[in-house]
Amino acid sequence: MARKMLIDGELSQPNGEEGHYDFDLFVIGAGSGGVRASRFSANYGAKVGICELPFDPVSSEVLGGVGGTCVLRGCVPKKILVYGASFRGELEDAKNYGWELNEKIDFNWKKLLHKKTEEIVRLNGIYKRLLTNAGVKMYEGEGKIVGPNEVEVTQLDGTKLSYTAKHILIATGSRAQRPAIPGQELAITSDEALSLEELPKRVVILGGGYIAVEFASIWNGMGVAVDLCFRKELPLRGFDDEMRAVVARNLEARGVNLHPRTTLSELTKTGDGIKAITDHGEELIADVVMLATGRAPNTKRLNLAAVGVELDQTGAVKVDEYSRTNIPSIWAVGDVTNRMNLTPVALMEGTCFAKTVFGGQPSKPDFKDVPCAVFSIPALSVVGLSEEQAIEQANGDILVFTSTFNPMKNTISGRQEKTIMKLVVDAETDKVIGASMCGPDSPEIIQGIAIAVKCGATKAQFDSTVGIHPSAAEEFVTMRSVSRRVSKPKTNL
Repeated sequence: MARKMLIDGELSQPNGEEGHYDFDLFVIGAGSGGVRASRFSANYGAKVGICELPFDPVSSEVLGGVGGTCVLRGCVPKKILVYGASFRGELEDAKNYGWELNEKIDFNWKKLLHKKTEEIVRLNGIYKRLLTNAGVKMYEGEGKIVGPNEVEVTQLDGTKLSYTAKHILIATGSRAQRPAIPGQELAITSDEALSLEELPKRVVILGGGYIAVEFASIWNGMGVAVDLCFRKELPLRGFDDEMRAVVARNLEARGVNLHPRTTLSELTKTGDGIKAITDHGEELIADVVMLATGRAPNTKRLNLAAVGVELDQTGAVKVDEYSRTNIPSIWAVGDVTNRMNLTPVALMEGTCFAKTVFGGQPSKPDFKDVPCAVFSIPALSVVGLSEEQAIEQANGDILVFTSTFNPMKNTISGRQEKTIMKLVVDAETDKVIGASMCGPDSPEIIQGIAIAVKCGATKAQFDSTVGIHPSAAEEFVTMRSVSRRVSKPKTNL
């Protein structure tokens, strides 16, 4: 199969001079972005090699696994634990639906942990087969770049293999980082949280992002006492403020102890567990302290400075709109670039890379209107602009439509937990530029709404759509009254 490659911005056919490379493409990192890029490039006819660290549920500088963070120690095992934790509320709600649950119901953490591990091992094998079936040559070991067209792979026994490639793709992702507080070695990160041998009775979580909020919901759902400490007034900075308040309210109502405007200043080991001292001087005792204060790009051991690949201040690889670094033969996709750190985005970037370099279709990743979810219990899901972002970016007025209601299921179960939905509309064009929902099934619902937002649907088109009744989702097409009209504040400048 003939191949086309993007070379110095121009599409060209492979020629005789390129024949001396061992590979058309060598990928370092077999997570979501790396696997997608290598498979699709191979499908275009490229000769592809890829390397990845040995598999382990808990990552380190020398441990990883084919499948990457999302599959092995991120989205997938996290969602399995969310499912497991959700049954506690479901069992409570079942009583008013006629289910007589007289006996004491126990939760077996070790059984769920075993099933989770079985699943990620299965997925690790599937990803390996996907690469093999695509004709990608796999190497287990640590890869680094030693020249613009050369990589070195250190195998488990210390043997170093060297390969040349016309193009090199960095897809090494990111890792949880720890804040520099005394005693931080006593704490765990999300990696270890997914593989704890024993379920703790008391947990302190530091962080206000989606990982912290999700684990607060998981542990709370499993009957663990949870203290969640975060620096801002509300968790989930960057999300719609109204939705942030709803998530915080739901966490508290389900029993999570929130500590806003709080960080941890020191961790010490005691006879009763770990003592976490806050910056307010409060002492919290826990069996486990989890640090969820951010992730850092995996670039330290790639030898990038020696090759001249530019990094930003966070250590992320700097790339252009096509995912190309300042070195023409070296590219990067996924979390290692710190653009939009979501698995489906890494997949999109990997696809665009393959199209650009080997498919004859120069393609830029499109980061506009990317939907995402926080798998708290219940979940928050969004697409497009938050109300605050819309006001900031607007040229004219913004119309905000909201609906807050008690889900039909809760009217019988008696659970006091409202669902909230929101549409943000450009008043001049009538286009829906943002949608968000906090409530049961919100990720499933927002995924469908995202198609409409991506296609530029107007509020009138939403209103003309017939709803599915009875459902929560129909609220998105029955919000007729404007909750508020917001004008961008005028300045005297």
